[in-house]
Amino acid sequence: MRTKPQLSFWQLWNMSFGYVGIQFGFALQNANVSRIFETLGAKVEDIPILWIAAPVSGLIVQPIIGHMSDKTWNRLGRRKPYFLVGAILSSLALLIMPNSPALWVAAGTLWLMDGSINITMQPFRAFIGDMLPDEQRTQGFAVQTFFIGASSVIASLLPYIFTEWFNIANTAPEGQIPPSVKWSFYIGGVVFLAAVLWTIFSVREYSPEEQEEFNVHETDAAAKEGSEIKLIPRTYYLEGGVLVAVGVVLTYLVRSLAWYQGLYILSFGIAFYGALQIAAALRYSAGKIGGMVEIIYDLQNMPKTMKQLALVTLFTWFALFAMFIYTTSAVTSFHFGTTDVQSELYNQGANYVGVLWAVWNATAAVVAFLLPVLARKIGRVSTHVVCLFIGGLSLISMVLFKEPKLLLISMIASGVAWASLLTMPYAILSSAVPHRKMGVYMGMFNLFVVIPQILASAILGLLVRTVFHGQAIYAIVLGGVSMILSAALMMFVKDSKSEKDSDEQPVAGSH
Repeated sequence: MRTKPQLSFWQLWNMSFGYVGIQFGFALQNANVSRIFETLGAKVEDIPILWIAAPVSGLIVQPIIGHMSDKTWNRLGRRKPYFLVGAILSSLALLIMPNSPALWVAAGTLWLMDGSINITMQPFRAFIGDMLPDEQRTQGFAVQTFFIGASSVIASLLPYIFTEWFNIANTAPEGQIPPSVKWSFYIGGVVFLAAVLWTIFSVREYSPEEQEEFNVHETDAAAKEGSEIKLIPRTYYLEGGVLVAVGVVLTYLVRSLAWYQGLYILSFGIAFYGALQIAAALRYSAGKIGGMVEIIYDLQNMPKTMKQLALVTLFTWFALFAMFIYTTSAVTSFHFGTTDVQSELYNQGANYVGVLWAVWNATAAVVAFLLPVLARKIGRVSTHVVCLFIGGLSLISMVLFKEPKLLLISMIASGVAWASLLTMPYAILSSAVPHRKMGVYMGMFNLFVVIPQILASAILGLLVRTVFHGQAIYAIVLGGVSMILSAALMMFVKDSKSEKDSDEQPVAGSH
């Protein structure tokens, strides 16, 4: 029986190099978009709803792109066509964002940017599962994590570098984006496209026939799970109808809640998913089982390990999104003592946030190489539990450290959790799903990344304005509590192919 060969370090390097570009885009977005929104007139309590583009884009784009890439094979390959299209669109969005003349333009560009990055990013996750044997996948995702961390260091520091090293202005007239930020996005657009092209031209994907040879060790049950679709239409009609009704009622009730329009996204999402279930049942009854029918079926029949990881991920990403949204506002107001976006002190604080993000990502880049070693010692599940617990404490510590320099400790500890989050869940998941469904399940897993982001966008602004009295730092503390809870939930996840036992048990398909 033919098995996937072990790849060399440089082959792993080439496979993941495109993540340099992807993370350049995300790091520039995370460190600067809230700053751009505030510069263009957004109030701090309105920032979460402006960020709603990120989770909604992922919610819609990633499962669809995953499903499509599972079915694709052309001259470029299986996943690489999506790498290319997403990279071109993302680069254009990075060039447009810092030139936004108004807040609504910046918000719209964020939709384009995030949707495009998702088109590129999702197939990169499935790419590791496609190309590597089970025993090398933790290492493969760790290399991706290294590139995510290392490139984010540079991208996060770019405004600071342009200001301090090249004397490019860090301030601008009211309503205009500073030149240091503009040039950072221009560089990011070029790097994004170039890095993805490197992976496209340096890696040959396995053909569908080769993939079938490599994965004949999958059980008949796993193969059927990936290929047979049998659903009961009346159940889908009933469930879909209930969800539509609930979504419509919630939407009506939210109309009276002027304090936060973000809840519309949640209620609309419930109704939208119910409508998709009804549509899937109609198509199935008409004898059509591809496309949307297959996606809905797969979502409702996720492997058990994936369901366990999904619950952990819900709480983890709620914490991270609180951090992404509010770090700039929290540090400039709580640690630097200003909310005046035109002041030099505010922009010093905003630049320092870029330094913090750089430290955060540098930590992840270093820890990425330690995670496979730790996973072999104590297992992938225990490794992730430890890292999440450290991450939760780190977010809570940000309210205890009044001196800005001490925040470096918080970000280093949080970077440990970030490294694990980018590595362990995907390594565990890639070993738990059928190879024919690698793309769509990786895409669906992203639903449990974006749903908590939508929830965070819907409620954090309200909490900051009312419960936290405008102090964004307490939204980050709440995120820390959420991450500690995710660590507790992770203890119940079953990893069927733990690397801790790899030296004692034969790897599936190796005989």
